[in-house]
Amino acid sequence: MLDQFPSRRGRMEYVCLGCGARLDIDELYYTCPECSEVLLLEDLDFDELRQTNPEQWREIFDLRAATRRPELKGIFRFYELMAPVLEPEDIIWLGDGNTPIIPASPALAGHVGQDMAFKNDGQNPSASFKDRGMACAFSYLKALIRRHGWDQVLTVCASTGDTSAAAALYAAYVGGAVKSVVLLPQGKVTPQQLAQPLGSGAVVLELPGVFDDCMKVVEHLAENYRVALLNSKNAWRILGQESYAFEVAQHYGWDVADKAVFVPIGNAGNVTAIMSGFLKLRSLGIIEKLPRIFGVQSAHADPVFRYYHESDPARRAYHPVTVRASVAQAAMIGNPVSFPRVRHLVDRYEQAGGAGLFHVVQVEEQAVIEGMLLANRHGHIACTQGGECLAGLLRARELGLMQAGETAVLDATAHALKFIGFQKMYFENSFPPEYGITPKEELMNAPRRVLSPEVKAELPAQEFTVQAAQAVAGVLGLQVRERG
Repeated sequence: MLDQFPSRRGRMEYVCLGCGARLDIDELYYTCPECSEVLLLEDLDFDELRQTNPEQWREIFDLRAATRRPELKGIFRFYELMAPVLEPEDIIWLGDGNTPIIPASPALAGHVGQDMAFKNDGQNPSASFKDRGMACAFSYLKALIRRHGWDQVLTVCASTGDTSAAAALYAAYVGGAVKSVVLLPQGKVTPQQLAQPLGSGAVVLELPGVFDDCMKVVEHLAENYRVALLNSKNAWRILGQESYAFEVAQHYGWDVADKAVFVPIGNAGNVTAIMSGFLKLRSLGIIEKLPRIFGVQSAHADPVFRYYHESDPARRAYHPVTVRASVAQAAMIGNPVSFPRVRHLVDRYEQAGGAGLFHVVQVEEQAVIEGMLLANRHGHIACTQGGECLAGLLRARELGLMQAGETAVLDATAHALKFIGFQKMYFENSFPPEYGITPKEELMNAPRRVLSPEVKAELPAQEFTVQAAQAVAGVLGLQVRERG
């Protein structure tokens, strides 16, 4: 069983969240051709999975954690729950998934006042959570290429950095018919993130404006040209990102009743996928209760917060917002394309588990960057989005939303090094005014020169060593050791 690829295959369809239309998966659809609403993917034979009892499912998934088979090592450890239409030769594994959940250091947990942990999704191969979705989307694209004999497929995505890095990486690995194009908002992507698609050989095109502008262009291309769209409008991406929920549940021994999962909303694909993943586990009895979900948005890009801030569901109205500069660049989206999925899944989530299981909290930019600094000063590798989650937890505690004995699981969506420029701006107090960030002296840090190059040039090597050591000792306040 350990290294045996599943024999069961499902029957999957796209389902429109607007008009309810059902579409064949043998074509690439991103929105409904009838009403233009977004789609989800559904396994028509999902109920057959109930023939295997919950304890057996737990055992199957736990055994696969030790598999040597590449197709089952990553996100497809949970094959039956995600895309059970793929053949082994279609599945791509580049090291995605299985990212660690690291408990907060005692000092950080004490500072926050809550048990908490970071799930370090920046330890995926392109250093962000987007690899989960790309592994699934490219595996299915590879299956279509094989079945149809396509000789050229142009993949395209809009990105603030992480999506383009993941798309370019997986496209480069698949190679052959697949070519990668990414559209980036000019000047809105960190140098580290820009380097990734360039290094993978993608065609990188910069457009003036923000992510939302690039997304409109990509949507127009997908509607009018033969391209494979790889943003979270792609429902296969959402399926892959459900693996985050499965891994959280497995890490905690399939008991997440006392967990609160914090997720940056951004384009709303990840929070959508995580809710969908937990709902699948609950429907099969693999988990008995659903965890609470907290979406987090910066005040500089907060349309989902504004929607749910209205307590009366009958009066809620969704409106896109104009974004302002944000250190949480991946979350700097004023019109998330997956918002209809959020609304749909929140309703299902709270119907399945009860009211109060989903919240959205708004945080300030100052809290976001200082959340990242606070986490990393306590031994984590959180990006600005991870800082946004920590800021969200602190805000949730201020609002009295956290429960005693609850463990907060925070999504660090990317590696800290992708956003190191914002740390530098904080330490140098060089943020432009539009960020609204005033660094605190106690959080700033910079290298301190001990001796000048001129001094080194003038001194013999041994004397330089002694003087340098004495200077270092003086800075550190070290006492000369007495010799007995």
